[in-house]
Amino acid sequence: MLLLGPSAPGGPLFGVSQPVEDARKVVPNRVMTWNICNPCDTSNVDRAAEIARYAPQVIGLQEACVRDVEQIREYLENLHGLVYHVEYGSVLQKWSRCGGLPWNPGAFGEAILSAAPMTDRVHEEYPDGGSEDRGYVAVTTTVDGRRIRVFNTHLAERRQESVRAEQAKVLAKEVARYDRTIVLGDFNAVPDAPELAPMWALATDADPQCHPTLGGTCETTTDWHSKFDYVFLRGITATGHRVHPTQYSDHDMFQADLNAT
Repeated sequence: MLLLGPSAPGGPLFGVSQPVEDARKVVPNRVMTWNICNPCDTSNVDRAAEIARYAPQVIGLQEACVRDVEQIREYLENLHGLVYHVEYGSVLQKWSRCGGLPWNPGAFGEAILSAAPMTDRVHEEYPDGGSEDRGYVAVTTTVDGRRIRVFNTHLAERRQESVRAEQAKVLAKEVARYDRTIVLGDFNAVPDAPELAPMWALATDADPQCHPTLGGTCETTTDWHSKFDYVFLRGITATGHRVHPTQYSDHDMFQADLNAT
């Protein structure tokens, strides 16, 4: 029996004759970061619907399989009228994460979706990933009408503070080369963690109340009530931010609306 339509998790768009929503436009000054959780029993139809609800100009995805991202992009276009370019920062070929054939597993890591074209892609793997290879991807794209350097990263897992500290140094050295940058990602560290000091020295979080001092108050972004997800801004200001709880990942979506002009 052939299973049709979006009820087939992660499947193609069989049986869909028209978009389920009117075509939408992205919000040109909106960026978002989201660890989409992998492996998790989540449909890419649902992931795409979550993104479409807020229609960011740029979104950084972590724990992203290439196959999943391609399906998410198809659903965003065909079901929601949102067209995104993509650049990948895959650091692993991993069958247990992304499926595929044992001798040809799927690629796993980060991805940047942008409504505007992206140029000057740089993908770097950290010298030490900790328990699992990690890295960052950087592109130049348009946000709020300006060309801006955008980074997306995922630092080492919890309880690997010394590894994250070295990764943050590598990332901060590259971010420091640019006067205007947006750094999206899952840093696996709370704001006052010492390993994030190199990033705080260069940038601020989109949430103006969130900083590493004792007086800082940060909205949590994970199911375990910690803030691990950041939109670091250098040379750019935020006009607003929101954390969007979601049932489709153990991380919430963190959105920032920016003034880049």
